Amino acid sequence: MDVFSSGSFKHEAPEPLEGPVVATVTGGTILWFVLFLVQLPFYGWFEDHDRTWWLWTCLAGGVLGLYGTWYVRKREAAIKKAGGTDSAATPAAE
Repeated sequence: MDVFSSGSFKHEAPEPLEGPVVATVTGGTILWFVLFLVQLPFYGWFEDHDRTWWLWTCLAGGVLGLYGTWYVRKREAAIKKAGGTDSAATPAAE
């Protein structure tokens, strides 16, 4: 791994964390849509208090989460196709 400098300290870059990425992004996407749907019946209250951006933030999070789910699924498929190693995570030859 490459060593990076932060002031006078030198640290070795940590290995990237791998885990249930698809499940995590899918769960977050579902959470954003659920928050949007839960707040939707209170639209009038949000409008009266100038807080409609809360609803649109949740909707935007859900829509962006759909893109993120597509992206991480495609990434996982590419990693499997490449033989299970992530080329971005391998250290550069020095």
